[in-house]
Amino acid sequence: MIVLTGSAGFIASAMLQKLNEVGIRNVIIVDDFTKLTKEPNYINKKFIQKVSRDSFFNWWDQHPDKVSFMIHLGARTDTTEIDENVFDILNLAYSQQIWKRCTQWNIPLIYASSAATYGGGEYGYDDNHEIVNKLQPLNAYGRSKNNFDKWVLKQEKQPPFWAGLKFFNVYGPNEYHKGRMASVIFHAFHQIMETGKVRLFRSHRPDFKDGEQLRDFIYVKDITDVIMFLMNEKPISGLYNLGTGKARTFKDLAKATFAALDKETVIEFVDTPEDIRDKYQYFTEANMQKLRKVGYNTPFTSLEAGVNDYVRNYLTKGKYL
Repeated sequence: MIVLTGSAGFIASAMLQKLNEVGIRNVIIVDDFTKLTKEPNYINKKFIQKVSRDSFFNWWDQHPDKVSFMIHLGARTDTTEIDENVFDILNLAYSQQIWKRCTQWNIPLIYASSAATYGGGEYGYDDNHEIVNKLQPLNAYGRSKNNFDKWVLKQEKQPPFWAGLKFFNVYGPNEYHKGRMASVIFHAFHQIMETGKVRLFRSHRPDFKDGEQLRDFIYVKDITDVIMFLMNEKPISGLYNLGTGKARTFKDLAKATFAALDKETVIEFVDTPEDIRDKYQYFTEANMQKLRKVGYNTPFTSLEAGVNDYVRNYLTKGKYL
């Protein structure tokens, strides 16, 4: 059986849908299922059993021979959370327990790292193991992800295959519950529907014009395709970037959202909130050579195509993957 953590959340519920689409239903889903706003993400999907995040290790210790693959996507992802202890428990210690069991019982592991580990990009955006100890993430979330990556790379004993995926800016269906932390596309759609315009953060750096901050936006359906490839092929273990490899501006994103709604582009700029201003990434772009070199040849969805699909087929209909 496959274990999928974070199953009530955004990316993992999309992954559960992908597994179902290829005929895989022998899945144990793990999460904090007390948050009812997340229930539509998984309630209509196929799985064998639902296990609470807090009781999962007890369940696993009693059924070690039942798990054939671990996809660990569960995490605290709020980049504005400042309590390091929250991340130490949920993102670091919990992940270490998963790693140790996968190693002990010879279970392949794919886990979610993050592009937030790259901080301000001082060392570039290469998924090179040599720079991991040098990276300086800009927030507690990024530090927790990088701390786990650093710990992983020190381990002499490892699962038979493992991949830590550095997700860049993911958007797409099933993020309705995320509130402030939902993608800019999600917020842009609702702003357009309510006011007819999009509000973007003003640049607070002289080297970037307003709205021309750059991010590597990747559609969640591409994420699930890559995970399926890694599950099936099990190439060289290691950290892998997961973006499109092409940075785009927030202006491009806004224009694509208006186009998907057949509306004229109207953009208004507002100051970046003070609580995130000194932690704000102005540029991210994944170097995707490592994943390409191990055989992943599928083209990534363009920003325009991804936004069009997301807006027309999901957001306008309130539909889930």
